Amino acid sequence: MSVEYPVKVVAIPQYLGEHEEQFAFAYTIHITNESDQRITLRNRHWVITHGDGSKEEVIGEGVVGETPELAPGASYSYTSGALIPTPVGSMKGSYGFVTVGGESFRAEIPEFALHAPDSLH
Repeated sequence: MSVEYPVKVVAIPQYLGEHEEQFAFAYTIHITNESDQRITLRNRHWVITHGDGSKEEVIGEGVVGETPELAPGASYSYTSGALIPTPVGSMKGSYGFVTVGGESFRAEIPEFALHAPDSLH
């Protein structure tokens, strides 16, 4: 049975420019534990959609080499990046958490747009 715990995830993307014929983006993620349980982020699952409709998935442990623990009401932020072959795309996904009591759950990462300046008319 899946247990839900309130976790707020906010993404702030930034275009960095072209790099080796790809489009580079940074994104800062703010995660807030809105539950009354201490939780630990264990893994991530991203779905990156390119402007041509193709998709890639990224699955891995933790975020930026860390598995942060968040007390009730605590926040954690990190910045990472993505290279995509088109000037427009989007990212969405989920984080896997575990409570101090050992219950696992996933928190949704709301979809956010990646777009180079002047790519949307």
